[in-house]
Amino acid sequence: MKLLSIAIPCFNSEAYMGKCIRSLLPGGDRVEIIIVDDGSQKDRTPELADRYAARYPGIIKAVHQENGGHGEAVNTGLKHATGRYFKVVDSDDWVSREAYLKILDTLEELTTNGQEIDMMVSNFVYDKEGARHKKVMQYRHAFPQGRIFGWDEMRRLKLGQYILMHSVIYRTQLLRDSGLELPKHTFYVDNLFVYHPFPYVQKLYYLDVNFYRYYIGREGQSVNEQTMIKRLDQQIRVNKIMIKDWDLTKVESPKLRSYMYSYLEIMTTISSIMAIRSHDKEKLAQKAELWDFFKKENPAMYRRARLSAPGIVMNLPGPVGRKIAEIFYTIAQLTYGFN
Repeated sequence: MKLLSIAIPCFNSEAYMGKCIRSLLPGGDRVEIIIVDDGSQKDRTPELADRYAARYPGIIKAVHQENGGHGEAVNTGLKHATGRYFKVVDSDDWVSREAYLKILDTLEELTTNGQEIDMMVSNFVYDKEGARHKKVMQYRHAFPQGRIFGWDEMRRLKLGQYILMHSVIYRTQLLRDSGLELPKHTFYVDNLFVYHPFPYVQKLYYLDVNFYRYYIGREGQSVNEQTMIKRLDQQIRVNKIMIKDWDLTKVESPKLRSYMYSYLEIMTTISSIMAIRSHDKEKLAQKAELWDFFKKENPAMYRRARLSAPGIVMNLPGPVGRKIAEIFYTIAQLTYGFN
């Protein structure tokens, strides 16, 4: 069995997928790299995937499918995974070699000692185009280091500090046991990928290394603000799935329950601010409908989100209220370096 399976969803990724793949090759025979060509037609992505698979037959698999979107590519990667652990690396991102090898060594040591974990967390870097300072999302103040721990041992994560897809490696069988299946033809499913398995996780491990390089700045990228506004309906679709996914009052760990509440709050805040930034009546109506949906589906969760600081700011009435929300967003953007 391979130690780690790494899925790379690719859609017309010829211009940058090579850098991603090459950054993963130092894992050698301990890893399998699953390149999922998601129906690419505009460039040589399928050809490059096959070429890498032919050159590294013991390490790389190339899988071709009809276009199903990012989520379906992740689903396909998981179906083909044979490794003990599973990681998603987007085709325009890459990993740092030293941190990568440290992660593999740690997973291998834990496995050899019979200490299987459910989720490993590591740091990631916002590699924003043109930015002098690259913001690092690290968790050293929140998680114990050098040992396996449970949710109730974690300390509170700061505002703006979330466990994202870039941060996590899951045990493959746990993802399958959780019934994870991401929706087709939908962006922003990485949030659901991280969120849904949380209650299944019992054993965590944090490695304080800057592993994942999250590139921001490519034109048309899904996290580009104008793109997010254009695809607001998809952001809201994922938001609603997450609202319905778990009744958080039944999550056993108080600290995990609190963190999952916070995750829902920030997701709903992002949906709301993109609607506000659009200055479009139709999208503002979608925002109002989202909050109504939240209230109907789970009144207790809704009240908590609505009375949080972001929830209050995102629902201030009128043009002045929306202007205040935009100022709030701009400050957060400058502080945390996203988009």
